Amino acid sequence: MGVSTAPPPSRSMKTLKKRRLEVLSACYTERLLSFFFPMFPPGPFCSLLFLLFTSLWYFSVLYLVWFFLDRDTHPAPQVRGRRSEWMRNCTVWKHLRDYFPIKATVELPPDRNYLLVAHPHGIMAMGILCNFSTESSSFSQQFPRLRPLTAMLNGLFHFPVYRGCSVNRQSLAFILSQPHVGQSLYAIPGEHCLTVQNRKGFVHLALRHVTSLVPVYSFGENDIFRVKAFMLGFKKLLGFSPCIFWGCGLFSADSWGLGPFSRPMTTVVGCPIPVPQCLGPTEEQVDHSHVLYVKALEQLFDEHKESCSVPASTRPTFI
Repeated sequence: MGVSTAPPPSRSMKTLKKRRLEVLSACYTERLLSFFFPMFPPGPFCSLLFLLFTSLWYFSVLYLVWFFLDRDTHPAPQVRGRRSEWMRNCTVWKHLRDYFPIKATVELPPDRNYLLVAHPHGIMAMGILCNFSTESSSFSQQFPRLRPLTAMLNGLFHFPVYRGCSVNRQSLAFILSQPHVGQSLYAIPGEHCLTVQNRKGFVHLALRHVTSLVPVYSFGENDIFRVKAFMLGFKKLLGFSPCIFWGCGLFSADSWGLGPFSRPMTTVVGCPIPVPQCLGPTEEQVDHSHVLYVKALEQLFDEHKESCSVPASTRPTFI
């Protein structure tokens, strides 16, 4: 069964109210995701410390109390985060989908577990946010027996609102063991550079839990922001490289600002790659499945690039 969300109306066909709602949704999401400077983990705590010496000191106190009471939701091996159906179905995500616009093509039999590996990450991973983390594309209606869970960096659990599955091995192993659960550095517009050659941990997990690998690619993800990376040496310490990014203004697409550019985005999902069960996979077995995955990812890119306005001569770069 294939699913492709219908394209939203063109910008010229939208009412002024609709366009404003889309812009506000995009800016709200961008500010929510970058709340308290998430590109630099100490940022939230510096902000809380600063607020303590202002008339808004009670925000810091309330947040610290909540953070203490909610500490068990931090990514532990037995924790799957907190899933909110109300948040997933919030109307703001539908306006966000139409702002770019974003659409998806999905074909997954609902009778097994899947490990969807998404590329590229971009700055905000808007394609994954709209198509899998929320119901803007009606994923749960189309696949009622699949329950998508999005994994995120451990550091994001220190921020308000963020609650999901951690990307560490213990949490992912717990998720994949359940029955039928269902990189911003290279986010350069026009380029398709993917950090995947030395990333094999997800293949190891898939082999241990007999979970089909599924390549996912979001065309246009890198085009919604301009980015400048810096402090590359901090990548090993932080898990990602801090960067400066910018987009368009709130009221004009031609002005400078922190809102994302309105660029079409299409998320394509490849065919599942079955893997054998190996409780203790050898390096050769991991390398073999990894090669199959990279080939499937490249094939997925080549099959859809021209329909997504990418020149036929463009090839993805794997590093």
